[in-house]
Amino acid sequence: MTTPDTAAAAQLSGTAAPSGAPHRFGSLGPVGLVLAGGVSVQFGGALAVTLMPRAGALGVVALRLAVSAVVLLLVCRPRLRGHSRTDWGTVIVFGVAMSAMNGLFYQAVDRMPLGPAVTLEVLGPLALSVLTSRRALNLLWAGLALAGVFLLGGGGFGNLDPAGAAFALGAGVMWAAYIVFSARTGRRFPQADGLALAMTVGALLFLPLGVAESGTKLADPVTLGLGASVALLSSVLPYTLELLALRRLPASTFAILMSLEPALAATAGFLVLGQGLSAMEAVAIALVVVASMGAVRTQVGRGKAVVPEGAS
Repeated sequence: MTTPDTAAAAQLSGTAAPSGAPHRFGSLGPVGLVLAGGVSVQFGGALAVTLMPRAGALGVVALRLAVSAVVLLLVCRPRLRGHSRTDWGTVIVFGVAMSAMNGLFYQAVDRMPLGPAVTLEVLGPLALSVLTSRRALNLLWAGLALAGVFLLGGGGFGNLDPAGAAFALGAGVMWAAYIVFSARTGRRFPQADGLALAMTVGALLFLPLGVAESGTKLADPVTLGLGASVALLSSVLPYTLELLALRRLPASTFAILMSLEPALAATAGFLVLGQGLSAMEAVAIALVVVASMGAVRTQVGRGKAVVPEGAS
């Protein structure tokens, strides 16, 4: 699944690194940091799939958001006073979009392989990039993406779980909303304060759902440990790596690297979950990756880029 932190990381690209940031990460170089963050996100998603039999999809989302919120609140210590109603409205919508994105995506990967799920999900930010550009060239990228989705469905979508595909596409819509409101939140709150508050909103929204589905299973030490690992791999670690990378990497290059998420997800699904891909599915994922990269490059040509940060 895509990380709910990279848009905010893009907003923070000009800020100082957090105190005590591990200097050894910097030795990877900015591209290496982004790729390491992407690998962390997708392997975190794969770990979440293995946790679902214990805690359920909603329980896993609740654990991930709750642990991430606690970590971000401790690190950022956001100021609660001095914000307008519009500020709070923005951060609440951001949190709702974040929680919905995660909830829908985890419902998808509970029903279909990780690689195809991320491929369908990435159509959300891809569509946002195409629509905001309004250049004729983007018809080519949209056509490539649609061809990839057509192949992914085996030419008739009979190979895809209908509910899983619908959840993945819904997560993509929420991912696009997440990008928009992440940018607005970044303009209204300093540092990562808005992200920490939005993550808290998402956690509060999902905790009742997670408890309703899983009950006391969430209090099991093994489940809590695995849930914390998912949060660290899918949110905290990639957020830190991407924040460090964006201090030295143009947002356009970052966006192109983020377009590799479906391929990274397919790799994680194969290595961790044994989810193999047919030749047609591999070609389908490649087409969507190329379409995403092309759309980003077209945006760069106009002097701006929609950063397709992950939701997985």
